[in-house]
Amino acid sequence: MDNSKTVSTLNDLLNITNDRIKGFSKVEDKVWDSYSHLKTDYEQMVSQSQTMKSDLITLIREKGGEPDDSSTTAGALHRTWIDIKNSFGGDNAESTLENVAFGEKAAIEAYESALNDGSLCPESSSLVTEQLSQLRSSYSKFENLEKSTD
Repeated sequence: MDNSKTVSTLNDLLNITNDRIKGFSKVEDKVWDSYSHLKTDYEQMVSQSQTMKSDLITLIREKGGEPDDSSTTAGALHRTWIDIKNSFGGDNAESTLENVAFGEKAAIEAYESALNDGSLCPESSSLVTEQLSQLRSSYSKFENLEKSTD
């Protein structure tokens, strides 16, 4: 298998993980008065993201690649939209957590696509499958909130 395809796909997932980390910084202390029961889950997601990032960087290097430690344009646009929305409507806790769920859903879709496109070697597929499972678990905690606010 051509490692360049694997490295490219892993770098895409690294960019998504960086989006996730930057997105979480938008949540800091904005929602815990109303949703204190989610703070432990949130802190676990932040820690999990840092581990996922580290694991992806290690695997990219093992495959002979150079990690692209940036984020995506779509992620940057989404964070800007959140900032604009919050500046006009105040820091709405429900809206902020809905954005967490939205971001988690986007990450899940990116991971599923990476697994389905055939560009990953078996070792990479194993790591991506494990990380996808973690993303799904995190999303499920916020999905219920997202559905209750619709």
